[in-house]
Amino acid sequence: MRFMIVASTAIFLTSAAMASPEARMETNMGTIVIALDADKAPVTVANFIRYAKEGHYNGTIFYRVVPDFVIQAGSLGADGKWRPTHKPIPLETASDLSNKRGTVAMAREEKPASALAEFFINLSDDNARSLDRKPMEAPNTAGYAVFGHVTAGMDVVDAIAHVPLGGGRGSFPANDPKKSVIIRKVTIGEAPPAPPPAPPPPPVAPAAPDQTAPAQTPPPSP
Repeated sequence: MRFMIVASTAIFLTSAAMASPEARMETNMGTIVIALDADKAPVTVANFIRYAKEGHYNGTIFYRVVPDFVIQAGSLGADGKWRPTHKPIPLETASDLSNKRGTVAMAREEKPASALAEFFINLSDDNARSLDRKPMEAPNTAGYAVFGHVTAGMDVVDAIAHVPLGGGRGSFPANDPKKSVIIRKVTIGEAPPAPPPAPPPPPVAPAAPDQTAPAQTPPPSP
């Protein structure tokens, strides 16, 4: 499946420093928060963080919307111009991360190690059947690399997935929104720690027997 072709420039990336990084994506339709899985997709997460910190995504648009499939963005600016990118990164599909609804993955060309800055958000669990690496395929040679999942703002994602289409821009003109869906800003922070589990309730003493009621039925009278 062909997702995107964009020129690549510059140098390779460094690894992400945060243990639990999180991306906050502010759009003109609302905010989407994405937890980035640096443990299972370290190169892909570092690549995304690099572009975000460079401001690459600020002012870009979602230029491909396919209802019940994906919404895609990355390097096409609201001005209709493609932005330069760094060199492609290796494919990371050896983990158990799957292209299910709400996950975020990298778009690429046919060649496995060809992902640049383009990413998509999955709209359906069914995507796993066509976008995941198959069991018989070697790790990191097939499939699309998942590197995070939406933790807040899935309603915004769904709203984007239902906008009128046919804007005519980019590599998928029929799937381009007629009214621009703009990524105003992407910021990287650290995800808040998960709340500690609630302590177990204290043991409850057995209730005292009711002294006003008989403990058993009295024997019949002789």
